[in-house]
Amino acid sequence: MSIHIGPYTFDRVRYDADADVLYLSIGDPARAVDFDETPEGHAVRFDEHGDLVGLTILDAQRRVEQSGGELVLKLPVRANTEELAHSFALAG
Repeated sequence: MSIHIGPYTFDRVRYDADADVLYLSIGDPARAVDFDETPEGHAVRFDEHGDLVGLTILDAQRRVEQSGGELVLKLPVRANTEELAHSFALAG
């Protein structure tokens, strides 16, 4: 089973009904080397390149039920500093 959220396809899905936590991963969850948090308190995981590889949604079922079936997540956006530096050089 896969779950699609925005441009991401999570191919590993596990739901802990007792804790109401949904664990989503793209590939092997062990690839995550960096962690962050969304404004809503969900955990996001990134690989060594800064690409999103995992998402943990807290109170998942409760949030979906309370929102009327739509869950909006504010994922952290990371900029590649090498690409930014290159654009600075092109503009200069």
